[in-house]
Amino acid sequence: MSADALQQALTTLQSYIDQPQAPSDWFEVTQDRINQFADVTMDHQWIHIDEERSKNGPFGTTIAHGHLTLSIMGHLPRPDDGSGLPKLEGQKMGINYGFDKVRFPSPVPVGARIRSRRTLKRTEIKSGMIEAMQEVVVEVEGQEKPACVAESLSRMVF
Repeated sequence: MSADALQQALTTLQSYIDQPQAPSDWFEVTQDRINQFADVTMDHQWIHIDEERSKNGPFGTTIAHGHLTLSIMGHLPRPDDGSGLPKLEGQKMGINYGFDKVRFPSPVPVGARIRSRRTLKRTEIKSGMIEAMQEVVVEVEGQEKPACVAESLSRMVF
């Protein structure tokens, strides 16, 4: 990809900075998913997997791991109506580059439905790719506080 085409893609993205994107669809966090995540990560803390003990615990039920919420937030189903970031000409793929900041202000109780809201905050060209930082807020249906707030970094490969 030429430097001019890369700059044009960057300019296109920059017009989306601070424009909230449509939220993802709601997604239910089940006990089965929490248990599978516990098995994969070897994090079997009782607040996640012991349904009986958790009834008398601090949350009154089991809760999702914070890292489970973080892991699935980028994969929550998004509307396919053009309300997100545009498809960029010549882009071959996007890669997860990491996070600048992650916080878990409130838990995700088992059976809760979550969704994500994204806002592009910055973009720049780095190593022949476009790096984008999006603020991602994971909401829990019926809760005032979000479950996760993260500054997610991705790189777009051309």
